[in-house]
Amino acid sequence: MPNQKQVNQMMQQVQKMQADMAAAQDALAAETIEASAGGGKVKAVVTGTGELQSISIAADVVDPDDVEMLEDLVVAAVSEGLRMAQAKQQERMGGAVGGLDLGGLGELLG
Repeated sequence: MPNQKQVNQMMQQVQKMQADMAAAQDALAAETIEASAGGGKVKAVVTGTGELQSISIAADVVDPDDVEMLEDLVVAAVSEGLRMAQAKQQERMGGAVGGLDLGGLGELLG
């Protein structure tokens, strides 16, 4: 069973991790990611937290006779933006919890 000093150290690590995660969340919310499809003709901008901010569509890809192609390009751009945001989240959050050593926590809880 961990002693009081070990418990205090674990608590300090948990508090630091919480602060690091909050800072990472704030940074992600402020960051924007741009993804595109159709050779840059359709662009989607999302935040690092995955919120869609904007979509821009070049006039030359707007074809009333081929709406399905435009829909596909929009979906592709948004999907890529969300994928990039998710990768950024994993990168940032992994850094926030990296190095956390809860060695005796299992003993404390078990």
